Amino acid sequence: MTYCVGMRLNNGLVFMSDTRTNAGVDNISSFCKMRTFSEPGERFITILSAGNLATTQAVISKLEERNKAPEDRAPSIMQAPTMFQIARLVGDMLKETIAENAMTGQRADATFNATLILGGQIKGSEPRLFLVYPEGNFVEASDDTPFFQIGETKYGKPILVRAFEPDMTWEQATKLLLVSFDSTIKANLSVGLPLDLQVYETDTFQQGLRRRIAADDASYHAISNGWGTALKSAFDSLPDIDLNS
Repeated sequence: MTYCVGMRLNNGLVFMSDTRTNAGVDNISSFCKMRTFSEPGERFITILSAGNLATTQAVISKLEERNKAPEDRAPSIMQAPTMFQIARLVGDMLKETIAENAMTGQRADATFNATLILGGQIKGSEPRLFLVYPEGNFVEASDDTPFFQIGETKYGKPILVRAFEPDMTWEQATKLLLVSFDSTIKANLSVGLPLDLQVYETDTFQQGLRRRIAADDASYHAISNGWGTALKSAFDSLPDIDLNS
């Protein structure tokens, strides 16, 4: 399992993903779940992945192959004219890859399932953010649903729902994501450090801040410890329940 979040802000997009993969408690390793494609001045695309590692790596590899020789293969994400068309292309590829694995491997294709968060901007349009399902279909972020989560989502969602604001600064958005990830890491061993952070500012059409947050990161520990203290303080300030009433 893993945990990934993509957020749509007024000033751009923010992505964060963990790096833990596991096939049982005695087989844990780290793999990057974030892949970025860009053509400076023209387009920027980020893909986050959760689910079967072989499936997600195959999808990314196919996308990279198409980019290297687009004239010999189907349209690539570096040629598609809109983010919507890119979402369709990625969705179709994910669906086909899952089906191929199911035909050559186990009969239950759920074993090979994966889910993706796709976000970016193409010159001439606004930044867009999509959640791509294993079936190949997808939904787009909106004002009512400004962020997407994939993987182990339930532990980190409450803070996002309560604290997210579309006019957040990059620093505030990063802090919110770190609290969400810290809550998930504390609750589930299948999610773990290091974390990958990607910031994209609207109309820059190039990779912005990219940072890996390791286990010894001082900022992460300050937020983790501060959040724990704040929660305890908030709990203590709540009125006691009268059990005799």
